[in-house]
Amino acid sequence: MNIESIPTGAFEEICHIVWDTAKQAIVFDPGHDADLISQTLDEHHLDVAAYVCTHGHADHINALAELHEKRPAPVAMHTSDWQWAFDSINQIPPHYPVPQRPAVETFLPLESSTDWNVADLHFQCMETPGHTPGSCCILFPESGILVTGDTLFKGSCGRTDLPGGDARQLKESLNKLKQLPDEVRAFPGHGPDTTIGIERATNFFMQ
Repeated sequence: MNIESIPTGAFEEICHIVWDTAKQAIVFDPGHDADLISQTLDEHHLDVAAYVCTHGHADHINALAELHEKRPAPVAMHTSDWQWAFDSINQIPPHYPVPQRPAVETFLPLESSTDWNVADLHFQCMETPGHTPGSCCILFPESGILVTGDTLFKGSCGRTDLPGGDARQLKESLNKLKQLPDEVRAFPGHGPDTTIGIERATNFFMQ
């Protein structure tokens, strides 16, 4: 399995593109710079099988509508975040306006299933609220890759002082991630990748 990580926008939010032999990609968290994401897809000769949003914050979904218009595909997000992700409350001026709602024909509620098969990719959805009510981490168990959004960072974790944040829930979600094997590679929504083993040993918030 392949993963390409693209820093986007003023906050350097990372859009992760995952694909395997079928060249059907999952695009995670297209936060900004739609042209750059599209260029990367073209460079690897990839079609989009689905867009998966780990949570609904504006810096993670601001390029979603533009990409979806050019490359239509199902969109997956937890419904707890989908309910407010395109409302006026969700903006970070001057860098991120209110995200446009994509004209989605197929919306996939992430919480509706634990196991997912998209093209030739199999992943598991772990509900990890705290940063937002609908935050999710996505585990590819066969490859040992975990897309963590803003739940877990290298040496840190997501903030809980924004609307819908909950420190108690985030602690429970991090405890859930601690149960994963040491060798699982975590790819956050900001900053470098890491492993569960490293974070369990060194991350204050995982103690």
